[in-house]
Amino acid sequence: MSANSTALKPKKSGNLTGNSTGYTVFAVIILIVLTLFLLFPLYWIVTGSFKDVIAINAKQPVWFPVNPTMENYEKLFSRPAFLWLFNIVFISAAAMVLTCITAALAGYALGKKRFIGQKVLFTIIICAMALPKQVIVIPLAQEMTMMGLIDTLWAVILPTVGWPFGVFLMKQFAETIPGEILEAARVDGAGELRTFITVVLPMIKPGIGALAIFTFVNTWNDYFLQLVMLQTDTQWTLPLAISNLQGEMSSDFGLIMAGAALAAVPIIIVFIAFQKYFTQGIAMGAVKG
Repeated sequence: MSANSTALKPKKSGNLTGNSTGYTVFAVIILIVLTLFLLFPLYWIVTGSFKDVIAINAKQPVWFPVNPTMENYEKLFSRPAFLWLFNIVFISAAAMVLTCITAALAGYALGKKRFIGQKVLFTIIICAMALPKQVIVIPLAQEMTMMGLIDTLWAVILPTVGWPFGVFLMKQFAETIPGEILEAARVDGAGELRTFITVVLPMIKPGIGALAIFTFVNTWNDYFLQLVMLQTDTQWTLPLAISNLQGEMSSDFGLIMAGAALAAVPIIIVFIAFQKYFTQGIAMGAVKG
């Protein structure tokens, strides 16, 4: 019996190795195809921004600009493109920082503190996650008008602060902090603020990194709120300006693609900067779930 068992083992191992290799090759092929599929729109936008009108409107697709031109960017920068870019970067960055701070504090309080009405408050936050912004945009606009902030960048930033999803995400990370560590910090004489800064923040840093990317991208892409809150062209953001350019001259696709290419740069930079924490945050959230 032992001889038969020994003889069968190499055959079984060989089958497993073959199956594993086949699965790896199949997975790599699928990933390559998906990567090319997802990167193609970005490639088309970037190359299209360097094409002239004839190449863009050609019946046969021009996959690469034979005679690249900077005319589209010259037309874009003849308008206040840098101001529009600054507006959207400032809005997204300010919303990202404020949301991460408020969500981390609120998530820590809901996850590790016990107070009257805690469950009710958390239930309200969960219910708020189900409300689309289109439902509450009119009350938000009225609030910003009463505060004198309508048609300012803060009219887009402040409604983003206190994002229910951010509070929920930070609460999930805060619950993973061992209570013994917090108790040891209190025994050592650390107050609540010092405990939060020195103990809690380092432990929920991956979650904050993931939330930073989510908030930046969500604010950047929140075209509807920008459309309602911002009225004058000096307060426009780059996505809003691109939309208006498309409405004014719908045939000038080179100008539109130049604006879209410029708008993609900050998103790529932010993702690269927070990629490490984003990956850790998603991985920790998956393990916890």
